[in-house]
Amino acid sequence: MSDIICITNRKLCRGDFLTRIERIAAAHPRAIVLREKDLPKSEYSVLAAEVMRICGRYGTPCILHSFYRTAAALGAERIHLPLQALRELTDKDREHFAVIGASCHSVEDAQEAERLGAAYITLGHIFATDCKRGLAPRGLGLLGEVCGAVEIPVYAIGGISPDNVASVRAAGASGACIMSGLMTCDDPENYLRGVETHEI
Repeated sequence: MSDIICITNRKLCRGDFLTRIERIAAAHPRAIVLREKDLPKSEYSVLAAEVMRICGRYGTPCILHSFYRTAAALGAERIHLPLQALRELTDKDREHFAVIGASCHSVEDAQEAERLGAAYITLGHIFATDCKRGLAPRGLGLLGEVCGAVEIPVYAIGGISPDNVASVRAAGASGACIMSGLMTCDDPENYLRGVETHEI
């Protein structure tokens, strides 16, 4: 099974967004996280329903992001949340989801997310990335610390590419999240395979 999670960004997407989602889903990453946080809830809901249908056709897990009540209304089984939103989830909210993930940026964040019931976390940003221009990357040292501090899977995010993905695995991560590469590459399947198989 792939250890790469696709994070979407329709503003970076080259070509039609849903066509690219279909090509990525067909390549079977670990999951696709629909991250379009700038959309109003109503528009996110419409897009999420389409992406869930596409992912369902290929058996690729679809993880909705941030809008947990919208996700529940759509019958989504998976949600990814900023840590603050995870803190605010009620027991009733949690009942809707089989898998809850959280975005973390420190050892303390990761340990709190684990205590709050997260099934996995993303940790970033690990490497320099245009998405976080001007912000220093947190680096492989922190990634290793976090992986050693929690029992749940940790997925590195931020600046991940075929050239450095092996180093995040070596630091103890369960895998990595990729946004820009999968949104802009010519061939998502080949790109994904290249990231999955790259070794030190």
